[in-house]
Parts: sequence; C-alpha cells; structure tokens
Amino acid sequence: MIIGLDVGGTHTDVVLLGKDGIERAVKVPTDESDLFNTILTGIDKITANIDSSIIKRLVLSTTLITNAVVQNKLPEVGMIVSSGPGIDPEYYRTNRFYYHVSGSIDHRGREIEPIDRNEIEKIAWDLKKEGIRYVGVVGKFSVRNPAHEQNIARILGNLFDKIFTGHRISGSLNFPRRIATTHINAATYPIHKNFFDAVKKTLKEKGLNVPIDILKADGGTMSLDSSIDFPGHAIFSGPAASAMGAMPFAPDNEDCIVLDIGGTTTDIAILINHVPVLNPLGISLGGYKTLIRSLETHSIAVGGDSAITLDNHNKLKIGPQRMGPAMVYGGSVPTITDALVVLGKVKDCSSSKSYDGIESLAGKTGTSLPETASTIFDQACNMILSEIRDMILRINSKPVYTIHEVMEGYKLNPKKILLIGGPAPYFARRIEELSEFRIGVVPRWDVANAIGAAIARTTCEVTLFADTEQGFTVSVEEGFKEKVAVNFSMSDALKTAYSLLMGKAVKRGADASDLEMEIIESLQFNMVKGFCTTGKNIRVRVQVKPGLIHGYDSIADMLTV
Repeated sequence: MIIGLDVGGTHTDVVLLGKDGIERAVKVPTDESDLFNTILTGIDKITANIDSSIIKRLVLSTTLITNAVVQNKLPEVGMIVSSGPGIDPEYYRTNRFYYHVSGSIDHRGREIEPIDRNEIEKIAWDLKKEGIRYVGVVGKFSVRNPAHEQNIARILGNLFDKIFTGHRISGSLNFPRRIATTHINAATYPIHKNFFDAVKKTLKEKGLNVPIDILKADGGTMSLDSSIDFPGHAIFSGPAASAMGAMPFAPDNEDCIVLDIGGTTTDIAILINHVPVLNPLGISLGGYKTLIRSLETHSIAVGGDSAITLDNHNKLKIGPQRMGPAMVYGGSVPTITDALVVLGKVKDCSSSKSYDGIESLAGKTGTSLPETASTIFDQACNMILSEIRDMILRINSKPVYTIHEVMEGYKLNPKKILLIGGPAPYFARRIEELSEFRIGVVPRWDVANAIGAAIARTTCEVTLFADTEQGFTVSVEEGFKEKVAVNFSMSDALKTAYSLLMGKAVKRGADASDLEMEIIESLQFNMVKGFCTTGKNIRVRVQVKPGLIHGYDSIADMLTV
C-alpha cells in the first residue's frame, strides 16, 4: 500500500492506495502555524488499525518551504560569491550577508586567479559573530571546476552547521540563478531539517519503517533523506500534485487545463496529451529566479474560503485574503462557500449563518440575497477563467516545453478543463456555462492531489561536461571526474551520463525498473588551434522523465468506476 499526503492551505488530504484503489481517504484541517502536527494527525488517522508492514511507501507534498519563502520568514544566511572579471555580482545580491570575494575559474575550468585564504577566514569570523549558521558558496564557473568552492568550504570548516556549494546544487552555467538557488537552499535548510527530523522520529515511534518521499516542483519525487541537501526542491509541490493527480484522466491527443480549486487558492496547470507543461528555466518565487525545475503552474487567491468584502464603492470584492473558514462552518466573514450555500449548491449543513453573512452584503449593495450570491459565484468563476486565458497567452508567447520535449512553434489550444479540489463539482457547470471549455470533474476530486503525490515517479537529472583537449569528463553535481582520451565521443558522454543518472535515481528512492531516461540537452563543439582540431567540448543533460509509477492505469480505472 502507498500513502499520499498533500498539505493545502485549508485542508490536508491523505489517501491510502492499495490493490483495489483507495482503501481510505481522510481530511484534516491545516494549521499553518504547526504543519508538522497537521501531517502527523493525517498519518495517525490514515494508519489507524492498519498493519504498518503492508505500507510500502509514503509521499508528502507540503507547502512548508513555499510559505516560508513567500512570507519572507527565512533565516539569515551567509553567501560567498566568486565571479572573476567581467561581471559585478552585486547585481545578484540575495541578502544582507553577501560577500564578493577574489578568485576565478574560466569557462573551461582553468584557474585564473586563486582564492585568498585570509579573506575567507575574515568573512567566516564576521559571519560567526553575527550568529550565522548556514552558508552558500558560489563560483561563476564552478560547474566546470569546483575546486574554489570546495576550498572555500574547507576553509569555513566546522564553524557553521551546513555549507551549500553551488556546483552541487545545479550543473547549469546560469550564474545568477545558481546564486539564487544556492541561497534558497541554504535559507530553507533549517526549516526543512526540523520538519525532516520530526517526521523521521515520529514515524519511527509509530513503527512505520517505510521509504518516505517528498514531491518536487517538477512532478517527481525524491527520498526524504536526499531532500535534506536540496530543500528548495519542495517548493511548489502542491500545484505539482494537482497536475499528477489529473494526468490519468486527461483526454488523449488534446490540450487540457487542470484546475485545482481549494479553500485558499486555485492552482492552474496544463497538460498536452497527458503530459504536463514545464517551466524550462526554473521557479521564480519571492523575487528569486532559480534553477529549481518546475511544472508550469499558476496560483491565484481564489478559493472556497476567500473572504467576500466590499470596496470603497460598495462593490463586492473576492479575496485575496482568507479570514478563516466559511460562516457555515463557524467563520466570521462571508465567503464563496457561503454564497454556494445560499444558491443551494452546498447542502447537508446548517445554512442560517451563510444566509446572515450574504444578507449583510446584499443590504449594503442594494441587491437581493440570491442576486448577491449569484454575483459572488459568477465573479469567482470569471476571475479564474481570466487567469486561465492569460496563462495560455503567456505560454504561447514563447517555445512550449513539456516534461518530455520542447515543442517549437506549438500553440496551446485547450478545449477541456479538468477540475479537482473540494468545491470542484459546484464550480463545474457554471464555469462551462460562462466559457468556451468543456468541463470534467476528476474522480475522487476531493483527494486527487494526495493521489497524485502517491503515484508520482522519482525524478532527477545529471549534467556531464567533457573537455577532450584537457582530457577529462566531469559531473560536479555528482562529485564525478574521470580522465578521457582525445577520441572520447558524444555517445561515450551519454553512456556515462546515463550510468550516473541511474545511480542517482536509485539513491533518491527510485525503483530501477520504473525509470524512463531521456536526453534533454546535447551540445558538442570542436576546439581549434592553428587550423587544426585539438579536441572537443561536450555537454549533455539527461533526466528521468517525470510521470506516474507503473500500475497507475489500473488505479485510474478503479477510481473511474
């Protein structure tokens, strides 16, 4: 059996999947001030009276890291950056304790200027005096030769709790994004570490000794153990869970919108013939442009619990705040859910408080109770539709990337929307009436995110660089370097990269029989001196394709029934 758990802004959904589909599904309120206990409550409920030996995997999708970045609740960290001539790293300053130091490596990995040990030691003691515990170290061409980053890390020694080096965080040459990515990983580390330690300890006490995975922003998973060195990968795992949960139910050979309407936000993703659209560069979040791979998603502050207020002109205003639950469930401010109660869409509840809340708005706007509720609902639907259309235009203004390929010249033209999330059935018909789209509601829409997390495949990538003139091939992210002959070829590079990728994927928790590997970049240039070719410069990137674990078709069939 597999446990999938998705932390949303309002509810945390947990499912237990077995050979017959969903064995159990529970919802618990999300306490954003104590996400850890929220998760443990969900695990307690889903495993009650269950033999833990039959549980083979637990996958978590959490908003913990995303919230910390968005709310600017990150601890201060130190950043030591070495760029060499030609660029001012102050343009890429990430935080207060940001130091530009001497030393440089060129684009082929050759040392141009050594680091200054005295300079690094002074910075180390300055950071220590300020109480800094975590440090990021980034060199411009460290992906060609990580020696400077490694030496700086050695000089920093045991003065700090953890040091993040840019070459281990990403193999990309994008210097500004590698700085931002290293900073986010260093700054989110203590938050993720506390979560990591608490989850491991509690599951051990419960006797639940199973592999634990974290859902990543690209729709794949990585083991909780390996995530401790890459906490930034947990950003945007919630929207990724939406896309993965809808994948089995998307129409064949067609573009499709995935709409996850929750209590706090609505997340939008796009599928092309069952395959999610990818942001090829990386997440942009909290003012940082990173190298963290992500599905192309968009979140808006419209959900079932969005507060309904009046603006200065007594016009109805939806959100963006969530001020607690709907009045029908004990809240103090009318919400979209309360409007749905008045319209008779949400039933099996005591409706008097919802009527009182919407009536208070109706009196101030000079409209009837039903008119006010209808206006609120239509306004919410039209806000969502407007964001969908804008997202399609943004994606169509540039090359379209999916998790499997780049589709030059492709233009999205989705005709169908798949809805998931608690309020999905209530929105489905009205969105269809107000738009040009066909609407479908995913089976088990209420817990589809947790299902998506549970059945997502482990993913990762490897970047390999070879310089046959200098006689070496290197993958600095993986700590790999090997001598090669001058006749080392592209096919040799791919063979080596695939071998490294297989080992990395298995180490991160993948089942070797469940891997689909592919090339996502392959470049080769001849190096010429005196009209003679002296060697080749080769760069390749390979990945395990994001997707669903084997057997998802049968799970989808069971859910459809």
